[in-house]
Amino acid sequence: MKLAAAAVGASLALAGTASAQTQWIMASGYPENNFLTQNLRKWVEDVEKGTGGKLKITLHTNDSLIKLDSIKSAVQRGQVQGGEIRLGVYGNEDPMFILDGVPFVASTYEEAWKLMELQNPYFKGLFDKAGMVIAGYQVWPSQGFYTKTPVNSVEDFKGKKIRIYSTATQKMATLLGFNATILPFAEIPQAFSTGLIEALFTSAQTGVDIQAWDNTKYFTDVGAILSKNALIFSKRAFAALPPADQKVVLDAAAAYTKRSWEMSKAAGDEKAAVLKKNGMTVTGGPPAVLAAMKKVGVQMADEWKATASPAAVAVLTAYMSGQKTN
Repeated sequence: MKLAAAAVGASLALAGTASAQTQWIMASGYPENNFLTQNLRKWVEDVEKGTGGKLKITLHTNDSLIKLDSIKSAVQRGQVQGGEIRLGVYGNEDPMFILDGVPFVASTYEEAWKLMELQNPYFKGLFDKAGMVIAGYQVWPSQGFYTKTPVNSVEDFKGKKIRIYSTATQKMATLLGFNATILPFAEIPQAFSTGLIEALFTSAQTGVDIQAWDNTKYFTDVGAILSKNALIFSKRAFAALPPADQKVVLDAAAAYTKRSWEMSKAAGDEKAAVLKKNGMTVTGGPPAVLAAMKKVGVQMADEWKATASPAAVAVLTAYMSGQKTN
């Protein structure tokens, strides 16, 4: 009996120790030297410090645990407690996911911030219904075309096989004359080596991550799109935290969002310099190309409104109204 009582006591002690610390598994799709990953790791540090170590988060980066495009469903199923996703991947679920992928809807950091603030309530409702919490956002630097030859006009795009990352950028590239293919980040090098693609539309950050100079010579930064990632959690896992720890998580997520806008600006300039250092020619968009993209952007915005819900259209209307009054 004494041995049994001792065993029960030991079990209770172990249970008490285990319950003192909650373990979360997180997944992201980008390398450690990417500013998105660095900012996410800072969020993890802030949460663990703010909770006094009561919430321990193990972050698996660079597609090492779950592929980027599968992270959202993994969180929804409870396979992991949280992750960072690229919103544009999910355009087939709701048009709101690809609004920031419409050229020139939000082409500056200030515009991207205002759009994010107006989209946030819509996204919160969307994720809540799916059993998840959306807590913060990261913004990508300005994007452009990686090509093997100079870009002077849209004629230089005709028939070229390009990798893009969302239904919005696929539509844009197709309207500009490309043969566009959606591919995950991790598959870019192989796609070049097999001839599946010969060009990219992405940021200077991604260009450095995949060493774009191995396959292309020119980066034409058109500055038309500042797309976003999002930090998400399982609603059940988040609800299980004490209120004080929930506040720490959300406060750290707010800081992560603000910090991302600052880090993104710096990363865009720094990574463009790295592209140049590795022999690439980095230029802005030629006027003829920018004019064509703005025309495409108007067409895509009209098509977006035709497919979006009234609530989603109201977000765009409020955003555009605010832009006109600034």
